[in-house]
Amino acid sequence: MSAEPHGLGTSLRPADAQAKAQGTFPYAADLWAEGLLWAAVLRAPHPHARIVSVDTSEAAAMPGVRAVITHEDVPGDANHGRTAADRPAFARDVVRHYGEPVAAVAADHPDTARLAVAAIAVEYEVLEPVTDPEKSFESDPVHPDGNLVRHIPLRYGDPDVTGDVVVEGLYRVGRQDPAPIGAEAGLAVPRPDGGVEIYTACTDPHTDRDLAAACFGLTPDQVKIVVTGVPGAMADREDLSIQLPLGLLAMRTGCPVKLAANREESFLGHAHRHPTLLRYRHHADAEGRLLKVEAQILMDAGAYADGSSEALAAAVAFAAGPYVVPHAVVDGWAVRTNNPPAGHVRGEGALQVCAAYEGQMDKLAHQLGIEPAELRARNVMGTGDLLPTGQTVTCPAPVAELLAAVREAPLPALPSELPEDEWLLPGGPEGAGEPSAVRRGVGYALGMVNVLGAEGADEVSTATVKVDGPVATVLCAAVDTGQGFTTLARQIVQETLGVDEVYVAPVDTDQPPAGPAARGRHTWVSGGAVERAAKMVRTQLLQPLAAKFGMSAELLSIADGKITSYDGVLSTTVAEALDGKELWATAQCRPHPTEPLDDTGQGDAFVGMAFAAVRAVVDVDVELGTVRVVELALAQDVGRVLNPEQVRARIEAGLVQGMGAALFEHLRVAKGVVRHPDLTGYPLPTSLDAPALRIVKLVEERDVVAPFGAKSVSSVPVVVAPAAVAAAVRAATGRPVNRLPIRPQAAVVTG
Repeated sequence: MSAEPHGLGTSLRPADAQAKAQGTFPYAADLWAEGLLWAAVLRAPHPHARIVSVDTSEAAAMPGVRAVITHEDVPGDANHGRTAADRPAFARDVVRHYGEPVAAVAADHPDTARLAVAAIAVEYEVLEPVTDPEKSFESDPVHPDGNLVRHIPLRYGDPDVTGDVVVEGLYRVGRQDPAPIGAEAGLAVPRPDGGVEIYTACTDPHTDRDLAAACFGLTPDQVKIVVTGVPGAMADREDLSIQLPLGLLAMRTGCPVKLAANREESFLGHAHRHPTLLRYRHHADAEGRLLKVEAQILMDAGAYADGSSEALAAAVAFAAGPYVVPHAVVDGWAVRTNNPPAGHVRGEGALQVCAAYEGQMDKLAHQLGIEPAELRARNVMGTGDLLPTGQTVTCPAPVAELLAAVREAPLPALPSELPEDEWLLPGGPEGAGEPSAVRRGVGYALGMVNVLGAEGADEVSTATVKVDGPVATVLCAAVDTGQGFTTLARQIVQETLGVDEVYVAPVDTDQPPAGPAARGRHTWVSGGAVERAAKMVRTQLLQPLAAKFGMSAELLSIADGKITSYDGVLSTTVAEALDGKELWATAQCRPHPTEPLDDTGQGDAFVGMAFAAVRAVVDVDVELGTVRVVELALAQDVGRVLNPEQVRARIEAGLVQGMGAALFEHLRVAKGVVRHPDLTGYPLPTSLDAPALRIVKLVEERDVVAPFGAKSVSSVPVVVAPAAVAAAVRAATGRPVNRLPIRPQAAVVTG
C-alpha cells in the first residue's frame, strides 16, 4: 500500500504536481504535429465600424501562406453563442468591439502568419461607438437583437415600506480580467472523414464541440475536442476565440494548424468581468434592522450576450446579500455596448453587488452610530430564511457563526508594536510615505454565491469507473481547471473501493458530457457521478462474497485495501476478491431542478449557496492615497473539507484575486479601445502585495443534498474580499470609497 494520504478528507497530492513544478507538464502551447502550420488572427482596430471591403490578395500571395479566411469561408452557422447565437466567427458587415476577429491566416512559420495578417487590407467606415451603458437604452442598436440583453424586475414584499433611517449610494465596479497564467493556445488536426480534432485548454468541451460543429457545417460526431493541460482558468476558457479559426484553417489546408496567442491577443480575445453601475437605497429601523432594499443594477455586457443573463440573475437575486430583508425592489439590466464582451468570471454578479450592499451597510452603521460588524450581526440570514426571490435557503447558512469567527480573531500587530525595520509602509517595502501619514482601518464584509448553474440549467454529469487488478480508471469529461477534480476523483475511488492506484483519463468529447467547469460544479455533480459509479462497482465486488457467506453486502466494509465483515468472519484483500476480474459501471448525477425567475424576479432559481465572512486590515497613507492590505481573515461555509491542502490553496488564491479586484485590476478602455492590453498596463497582485492570509474557521455543516456534503470554496472569497478591503479603507479614511478598484484619490484625506 502507498504511504501517501488515502481517501476523502486527506491532502492527497495531485498526480501532476511534480510535472508542473518541474516544467515538464504539457500545455496547449507545447503541442506539435508533423507538417504543422501556424495561425494568426486579424483583429479590428476600431470598437465600432462598418466593413467596406476586405482584400486578402496580398496576404494570400506571400510565400509560405497556405490559407486566408474571412466570414465568407464559414460553411455553417454564421453566428454562435452559449446563451444567444449573436456572435459571428468573423466580423461580417460590422465590427462591434475593439479586437473582434476579422480574418485568419495559416502559414508555415508564425512570423509569416503575422506578416500576412498585417498585409490584409480592410477598409472601414468608422462609426460612433456606444460605450456608456446608461446611454445604450436610447442609442442605435449595437446588434440586430437590440441593446437590451435582459431586464429583471424583482418585487418582494411591500414596495411602499419606508424606514426610520435611509441611506443611498452610487457604486461602480470595474472590468476585471481573468488574466490566466498561460495565454490561449490550441492545435487543430483534420480527419480523413472531413472532420477535425481540436486540442485546446477549454473548460466545457462538449458545448465547444457543438458550437464549433455548427459553425463548420459538420455534425457533432465529426468534431472532437481534446482537452489539454489548463494553465489557469477562472471561467475565462469558455470563449471560442481559438477553436473556430483553428478548425476552419485545418479543414481548409488539410494540415495541422497551431495558434498560440500572445498576451495582448489573450486580453482582446476572452471575456471579462461585467463593469457594473449600482444605485442603492437601504431602509432600516432605529435599531438597525433592515426593512427594505432598493437597487438598480446596470451591467455592461459589451458587444455580445455571452453569460450576461446568468450574471444578472445572480446580481439581482443576491442584491441584498446574506441579510434578512422583508421588502425589496430591485431592477437589473444587462445591455450591449461597443465595449469588450463580458462573460463568466469567478463570482460573476455576486461580486459587484457585494461591493455595493456592504458599502450601504457601512453607511447605515455610521448613520446609526452602530459598530459596522454589530450592524451586520443584527441582520444576518440563516437556514430557513428567504431570499428576495422568494426562495427558501434550505442549505446550511451559518452566516452569524462566520461573522462571529472573524470578529473574535486577534488583530495583527500595529506598526508601533513592531521594530522600525519591520515596518511595511503602503506603496511597498520601501514605501515613499511618512509613517505619521499612515492610518489603519478594519473592515468587514459578508457575501454569498450560488453553487452550480441556475434558472433551470440541466446540471448533469456522467462518469465511468473501471477496476482491473490493482488499478482503477475514472472516465469523466470534467475539466480540472485547478479546482482539483482529478485529485478528488482519485480520493473518491480510493475510499469507496479500497484501490490505491487510481488513474483519471484525459478529457475528450468521446466521453459523455460533464458540463462546464464553473461554480463548483464538478465537486458536486461530477464528483457525485464518480461516487455513484464507484459504489456500483463496489456492489459488484462485494455481492459474490456476501452471497458466499450468506450475508448482505451492506454488512461488508472496505478500508485500507481490505474487505471485512461486521463480525470478523470474512477478511480478505480487495485484490483477492477481484481475482483478475474487470469490473466497471457508469452513473449520472443530476441535482434537483431549479426554475427561471418570473416576471417579478421570483422563483427557486438556485440549487445551493455558499457563504463567507472576511475581515480586512489595511494601512492607508492618507497623503499619497496608497493602500497596503495587512491581513485578510476569513471564515467560510464549506460543507465538508474533502482535501485540506487544496481547500486552503483555493481559498487563499480567491482572497488574493479579490484583493486584486479591490486595488489593482481594471482593464482600461477609452471610448471602446482597450488601453495597454498587457501585464504592464494591467497590474496583478504579486507575492509582495499579498497580505497575511488567515483562515480563521471553516464551518463543516454538510449540505444534505450535495454529494459528500461539500460546497464550492473558491468563488466566495473572491466575492467578499473586495468589499472587505473597501470597508477597511473607509474605516481608515472616513471617505465613502464607492468604486472598485479603489483609486488613490479616494483614499486621500485633506485638511
